[in-house]
Order: sequence, then structure tokens, then C-alpha cells
Amino acid sequence: MSTAREDLLAAGLAVFDRDGFEGATVAEIRSRARASNGSFFHFFTSKKQLAGTLFLEILQTYHAAIITAVNDTHGAGEGVARLIRAHLDWVVTFRREARFLFEISRSEWSEEVRGAQRTENSRLTDGIERWRAPLLARGELLPMSATLFFSQIIGPAQVFCRAYLSGRHPGDPREQVETLIACAIRAVVAPGAQERAGGTS
Repeated sequence: MSTAREDLLAAGLAVFDRDGFEGATVAEIRSRARASNGSFFHFFTSKKQLAGTLFLEILQTYHAAIITAVNDTHGAGEGVARLIRAHLDWVVTFRREARFLFEISRSEWSEEVRGAQRTENSRLTDGIERWRAPLLARGELLPMSATLFFSQIIGPAQVFCRAYLSGRHPGDPREQVETLIACAIRAVVAPGAQERAGGTS
């Protein structure tokens, strides 16, 4: 059974998805969650704080899906493919959460949220680097910063995802997965890496 806090967060997500951040009201969120005014303010000081909490919880879920997609048994090419598939699958499976994370979240939210976001982003980087570092050391991945690597893997896929989330493109972004994987492999995997890894990358 969900808690009052979880009900409020779920209601907030639904109302933000329908009305946007500016259009959403505490009254509408409370009504959807069947929560009293006192219950809302017991957990959150404002709509903005609820939105920031929701942002961080969704971000953690997204990062977990990405980090768990790869481990030290996956070679360079296979790992790249798994990261792209994990991103696309998460966006399509959790479309409402993805819209909030990538389309609705606000840059002016509190520094407390931004600080927690930086911590979460560091955890994502650390998780990916545990897989990537040995492949870099063996020359199976091209040398580049962690930020550049992630942008080459997720950036192009995110273009399709944003069009899908905004409704500009009705097609499932996973329809482009093989092309996105092939392009990412050319961008980050060292030539001959698959042969060096015995064809398992």
C-alpha cells in the first residue's frame, strides 16, 4: 500500500505532466492524491519542493537503469549497445517520468536540488567508469572524457527521445536503435576492438 507521501508525488507527476509546472497547483495535486492541506505541507513546503523531490527520485531511477545495464562481462560494443537500449527502454516504459525529467524540470529549482543532482550525476559517472576504465586501459574504447563519452552514447538517442516525449515525432524511438548503436560504436569503440576481444564486444 502506498504512503501519503508517495500518493502526493504520484499526483504531482500526473498534474505536472498534464498542466506543466507553472499550470499545476497545490490544490489540484492535493485533490488528485485525496490529501488534506495539512498532509501536503507535512511533507512539502511548496509545489516547488515537491517537484524537486520528484525530480531527484526519478533521476535516481533513471540512473539505476543505466548503471545496471553494463558490467565487467560486457565488451566495448556490447556495452555501448546495452547503454543505448537501456536509455530508450526507460524513456518509453516510463514516458511520464521521462517527460518530467527531460522536458518539464526547471533550472531555477533550489540549489539544494542542484547539489543533490550533482551527487547523483557523479554516481552515474562512477558506475559507467567501473565498466569503461578497463576497456580504456586495453585500448578497446577510444580515449575521451567521461562527459564526452556519455554524450556520444546518449546524446543522439536523446534527440529522438525528446521529439517522442514532446509529441513532435509519434514513432517509438526504439525503432532507430540499431542505427544509433552503429553510430555510437563508430564514435567511441576503437577500430579492431571486437577482434581483440575475440568478437564478444
